[in-house]
Amino acid sequence: MAKHFSEFDEFNIVPELKPLGAWTYFGLSILFSIPIVGLICLIVFSFSDANINRRNYARSYFCMLLLVLVLVAVLFFTGLLGSTIEAIQAGRWPDFLSWLPWAKA
Repeated sequence: MAKHFSEFDEFNIVPELKPLGAWTYFGLSILFSIPIVGLICLIVFSFSDANINRRNYARSYFCMLLLVLVLVAVLFFTGLLGSTIEAIQAGRWPDFLSWLPWAKA
């Protein structure tokens, strides 16, 4: 076991615990955004033991995706989603948000 931080290097890290770089997270975000292939990769990476950091990122992305789907479903079933889309298409978007305190002129 290393007694000092300088004795550690990236070659002594177990591959399952190796940290991911910023570009890896960026690439994974783009990969997960692809409709069918991304969902398949998201599920595979969520259950993979190859790298714990990639697995945790895939799980967090999956949770975020579920939260967005639940929010869209709630908006859809309450009718707010349809009225918002209709207001945007009719050009009444600023009037539609007039109830917001910061949207008043």
